[in-house]
Amino acid sequence: MSISSEHKPLGKQVTGSLHMLSPIVELNVGGEMYTTTLSTLKKHPGSKLAEMFTGQPKLRTDSEGRFFIDRPGTYFKYILEYLRSNQVPTQCIQDVYKEALFYDIEPLIKQLEDSPQIFGELVARRQFLARVPNYSENIELMIRIARAEAVASRQSSVIVCVVRTEEDAARCQDALNSLDMDKKSMVKFGPWKAVPSISDLLDCIQMDVEAKGYKISFQPHVAEKGFRFKSHDFFYKFLFTWW
Repeated sequence: MSISSEHKPLGKQVTGSLHMLSPIVELNVGGEMYTTTLSTLKKHPGSKLAEMFTGQPKLRTDSEGRFFIDRPGTYFKYILEYLRSNQVPTQCIQDVYKEALFYDIEPLIKQLEDSPQIFGELVARRQFLARVPNYSENIELMIRIARAEAVASRQSSVIVCVVRTEEDAARCQDALNSLDMDKKSMVKFGPWKAVPSISDLLDCIQMDVEAKGYKISFQPHVAEKGFRFKSHDFFYKFLFTWW
């Protein structure tokens, strides 16, 4: 017996309004195949995901007629599970959070932001780094300097000056004036008004550079001569390893 058109999976037909087609939907999300219902996808009417399946079809289809969404398919299963059962994922939190933001599923976004991983990143770490002047720009500057010095080398180094207070900044400037080094190749972080320490900031720098795919380590940088203060109070050498 042939199956009537109203029971065929949505995605095999792409003409007409979606509400006139089958409630069963076949999806290709970044190469991962899913089957669900139209009501599941439209569970949160204000979301971008619901909008994709409201009114006229807005998505392209693959060679099998499945609606195609050009996003990482691995994490869509967590989005789908939330829509089906309100179950908040406990795995791949950072990646699922990115997808929840893309699909604009507000209830899931808020629940994920309450998780320790996202809360710690957004409320604690990111709020701290927002108080460190030019933090993101300095990360990019470090990478540019390291890449420029990487020619025919296994490692390249970047000297970083870290000062937490205005007083330290003044002392650091005095120290810089006595150092025999190329000040243009040094990157300065701080000062800042927040609880985290210099070691916390150093960990953040390493974390964010590694997140960009680089292999990096750091150690105190000790001046060889003519230095009135302990150089490791301010200066650190970050080593980029290329191979």
